[in-house]
Amino acid sequence: MIGVVDYGLSNVGAILNMLKKLGVPALASDRAEALERSEKLILPGVGAFDAAMARLRELDLLAFLERRVRREGVPFLGICLGMQVLAEASAEGGMAGLGWIAGRNVRLRRDGGARVPHMGWSDVALTADEPLFRHLPANSSRFYFVHSYCLEPADPACIVARCGYGGGFVAAVRLDNIRGVQFHPEKSHRFGLALLGNFAARC
Repeated sequence: MIGVVDYGLSNVGAILNMLKKLGVPALASDRAEALERSEKLILPGVGAFDAAMARLRELDLLAFLERRVRREGVPFLGICLGMQVLAEASAEGGMAGLGWIAGRNVRLRRDGGARVPHMGWSDVALTADEPLFRHLPANSSRFYFVHSYCLEPADPACIVARCGYGGGFVAAVRLDNIRGVQFHPEKSHRFGLALLGNFAARC
């Protein structure tokens, strides 16, 4: 079963609907005890970095996530803001992130007249072999983005996919059992459905 962390800053319904289409058992909750038996965890998110960290702390989910993901090795997928909070910090706010991936979030560049926030469909290119993207086109998978900041890992080895929008940014990361995607698979139709299916079956 996949547990979706519902901390009030995401549309968990769209994720649950996709998992249902895939025939994957899932539940969404803001309570650690309800998520305890999950074999995998998804942390979605839309909004501000500090608001996300404050809400996770308010719900007493930080210790739960640290134990289940870092110590017990439960496969984890952070989506959009859920990827950004993997970092140590963000230029968007002043609070510390989860710190699971060394690095920080920076504001998107505006190269070539790119608009910020970045909203819409963009191609994603793989930079490393990654089960999340199995059977997806390596250089032309299209995903839906809504964001103004992006994660810059200190170690480039964490990067598994990039997007060329606005001069380029990291679109997906992986460190051991921890994965993050900057785009929204739940809004990305067949590409997103395939990616969530890969997370359920291969990660």
